[in-house]
Order: sequence, then C-alpha cells, then structure tokens
Amino acid sequence: TLPSVLRQDQALAAMTAAKAGAEQGDPMALRDRLIVELLYATGIRVSELCGLDVDDVDTAHRLVRVLGKGNKQRTAPFGQPAAEALRAWLSDGRPALATAESGAALLLGTRGRRLDVRQARTVVHQTVAAVDGAPDMGPH
Repeated sequence: TLPSVLRQDQALAAMTAAKAGAEQGDPMALRDRLIVELLYATGIRVSELCGLDVDDVDTAHRLVRVLGKGNKQRTAPFGQPAAEALRAWLSDGRPALATAESGAALLLGTRGRRLDVRQARTVVHQTVAAVDGAPDMGPH
C-alpha cells in the first residue's frame, strides 16, 4: 500500500496552524514552526534536522548544510516561509531556551539541550493531527 500523504490544502492548513501558534511569541511554538517549515521545505530527515548546528544554516543564501546517512554532506535550499521561521527562532526563541549545555545546536528542547528526534516527530504528528481530515501521519 502507498503511504498517506497530505493534500495541498491540508499541508497549507498545517503550516498556517504552526504559524498561528508561533505568533504568540512562545519559544516552543517558534521552534515547532521551524521544525515543520524546515522539514516541509527541505525534505531532510528528522535525524538530520535534529543534528543541525546554527552554523549549518546559511541565511543569506537560504541553504542548510546537512550531514546525512554515511556521513555524506549535502545542501538543501529552503524558501521564504522557512527563512521567516528561522529568523524568529534565532532572534526570539533560541535565546530564551539556550543554556551552557546548548552548544551550537540549532533546535533545543525545553531544558536547553539539543532537540531529540522523538520530540521532533511528536511536533509534526501534533501539527498534522490539528488539521481536519488529515491522515494520521508523522514526518517520514
């Protein structure tokens, strides 16, 4: 059987829901929007997303440098919505959660450590579940 996919209107509704949550300025909502936007825009794996460091992102050229399977490095472009989410996260969200243990990690959990893959999957699952009629699916 073929995997479930979102229709275009459902994907738009998921992005709109993530953006609406982030407009409140909550650091976790800003992070969650960035997770959804980057995964959708780049098509990278969740593990690759969670492994990103701040310096892996080229905001000027809207590129992300990813270390994938087999330690192979590649770049993936992202669009304006993801760039806006990234800008908001780096200016308002990340500084609010960052601790001495954060290091260079781009995405942080509630305790300021690098975001866990399971947390990122949960974010995507909850975002998609908020869309009426959307199939029960995760990021893969």
